Amino acid sequence: MLLIPAIDLKDGKCVRLRQGKMDLETVFADDPVSMADRWVEEGAKRLHIVDLNGAIEGKPMNADVIHRICEKYPDLPIQVGGGIRDEDTIQAYLDAGVNYVIIGTKAVSAPHFVRDVCLEFPGHILVGLDAKDGRVAIDGWSKLSKHDVIDLAQHFEEDGVEAIIYTDISRDGMMNGVNVEATARLAAAIRIPVIAAGGVTNLDDVRALGEAREDGILGAITGRAIYEGTLDFAEGQRLAEQY
Repeated sequence: MLLIPAIDLKDGKCVRLRQGKMDLETVFADDPVSMADRWVEEGAKRLHIVDLNGAIEGKPMNADVIHRICEKYPDLPIQVGGGIRDEDTIQAYLDAGVNYVIIGTKAVSAPHFVRDVCLEFPGHILVGLDAKDGRVAIDGWSKLSKHDVIDLAQHFEEDGVEAIIYTDISRDGMMNGVNVEATARLAAAIRIPVIAAGGVTNLDDVRALGEAREDGILGAITGRAIYEGTLDFAEGQRLAEQY
């Protein structure tokens, strides 16, 4: 199983938000490239980068930082989300060395877009589904849609996405544990892998996800926990590799 460190970008800095709220941020590094260095040195096999400004603006706002990280680590798989709403943006990121692009809000608001980009960029498209009580949230978690998360995931599986990134938004950034049950339920309902996000707080969470891995859990994204020290990333990575 992969343990994937999150690098969330806001105004060119590495930050973490609580429950997706832009005004509840903690700055962890002025230079996100140095933060990427740290996680690579501690054994990261993939990076998860989110352009928070881009998610709000609907277009890339921190692409220069992402390009610098890709340039420094050309052989490291990198997945990027935030503000990816058209084919030109996807092409630019792939040209820069990004391996996977994450479609979020637009996947829910314009599902045909996912089908189109899976055909155009096969093997490179992930869909991020953020949910609360089984319903999918959109627009930076500010709205709950009527869509059921499992129904949507099955739809995107048919479209050809590589994996689903599933976030329980009631847990994200709150340091109160990952929703293993909901993640495993989603993974069991589809054939493509699921990457868990939101609430990965300590080694117990890594272990619990690892034990549920047979349901199709590829990995787990962790953010605040590795920045605040409740999860030692290197130790967590070694544990994840056992599954």
